[in-house]
Amino acid sequence: MGSAVVLGELFAGLFSPSLSPLTAVGGAVIDAVPPGVKDWAVALFGTADKVALLIGMGLVIAALAAAAGVLEDRRRFTGVAVVAVFGLAGLAAVLTRAQATFNAIALAVLTSVAAGVLLRFLIRRRQEWGSEEPGTGADAAPARRRFLHVLAGGATFAVVGGALAAKWRGAAAVVNDARNRVALPDPDSPAPAIPATAEAKVDGMQPLVTPNPDFYRIDTALTVPAVDPDTWVLKVTGMVAREVELTFAELLAKPLTERHVTIACVSNNVGGDLIGNARWLGWPVRELLALAGPKSGADMVLPRSVDGWTAGTPLEVLTDSRDALLAVAMNGEPLPLEHGFPVRLVVPGLYGYVSATKWVTELKVTRFADDVAYWTPRGWSARGPIKTSSRIDVPRSGRPVRAGTVMFGGVAWAQHTGVERVELRVNRGPWQQAQLADGISLDTWYQWKLGVELTEGQHEVQVRATDLAGKTQDEQSRPVAPDGATGFHTIRVDVQP
Repeated sequence: MGSAVVLGELFAGLFSPSLSPLTAVGGAVIDAVPPGVKDWAVALFGTADKVALLIGMGLVIAALAAAAGVLEDRRRFTGVAVVAVFGLAGLAAVLTRAQATFNAIALAVLTSVAAGVLLRFLIRRRQEWGSEEPGTGADAAPARRRFLHVLAGGATFAVVGGALAAKWRGAAAVVNDARNRVALPDPDSPAPAIPATAEAKVDGMQPLVTPNPDFYRIDTALTVPAVDPDTWVLKVTGMVAREVELTFAELLAKPLTERHVTIACVSNNVGGDLIGNARWLGWPVRELLALAGPKSGADMVLPRSVDGWTAGTPLEVLTDSRDALLAVAMNGEPLPLEHGFPVRLVVPGLYGYVSATKWVTELKVTRFADDVAYWTPRGWSARGPIKTSSRIDVPRSGRPVRAGTVMFGGVAWAQHTGVERVELRVNRGPWQQAQLADGISLDTWYQWKLGVELTEGQHEVQVRATDLAGKTQDEQSRPVAPDGATGFHTIRVDVQP
């Protein structure tokens, strides 16, 4: 069964790069599991949650294959029936996916048939070995060797083929070549220069601008969708005076805006790292919506990804003066495939689950009363403004430091409002104001630092931020669901002599 699944993945690399039976089942699992399980997976595995899911699926497939083999050996066609049920589940999963095509459906059927044929072949070889054993075992040696050779060959194919399939479907995708050929235009409105005083300059701090390879990735796509920029089209539909279609070439020809914007995942726990700051290049969404002309009564835009994922974005945040962008570039290069190439949405001030649609293909102007996005029926709030928060990056919690002046440093953010001050307190004592670096903009995080005198022993250190409207972040500890975590980031510092 494992060899058949790998065979399906290899053929998917050729004929259905955006969807295979395995990734379809994985996507269906992601959609079906309760929100609490998703939160647990993100908290436990972070950005490796999809790798963990694939490993888990591999173990389940191995267990099913073993069970099918035992059943088929005992009674003919019972194991094949297990394979058939597994194949029907894969076919059903493919049919539920937005990327379902004739090739993807055919692959699901062929993978199931191949698994059944391979199972019968292996069982016949094993039974030949058993039937030729007269008691001494000597005459059975050739059959035993043939069976073991076949078994070893299948295992080798599964391992090597799996590795090749992963490489083939990723690095060798045609879309990678298309991305490399994209010539980015100069922005009509370049990003303001980063002030020299925007960095706190504390050893161990994360970069002010997050490099692309280090930028967090949280989405529901088990494999990165392969979207050809030459055929990509964005449609504006729904409650509009005029439906609009936009090609990638047309988008690149627009007067583009470049801005630094910090975006965050709603699953980011207090003090977590599911947040990043990048320089984005794109066309303001308000310009596109102005062409379409939203009708009276509309209050929501439902962006849709090529894989069917949707977000529910308030219409007002896409039409006001903020730099909500149809982004085509990230930190001076075309969007990485895993971050939404060729086009994604970047909306300052909102958590990603209601705004940051990757691989976007449609903007449906609608109403919150009429439509729901992917996460809303799963227990998350319909609107997700990013909460003011702060984080201690240096020193790391639990790491020993020397007594005396200990330098603390970190970041704070109050999206689309700006940070006024950051404060620290030790052992629930008085708050001490930190030195706040100049922000790049109101839509980015701010770095801060503060030297604190600490004596030998264990100390609790907390941080809080206050925004430019004078509102201090919420002290009460709340989980990420339904609309973002709150509380003060708290670390333990072990001060040694």
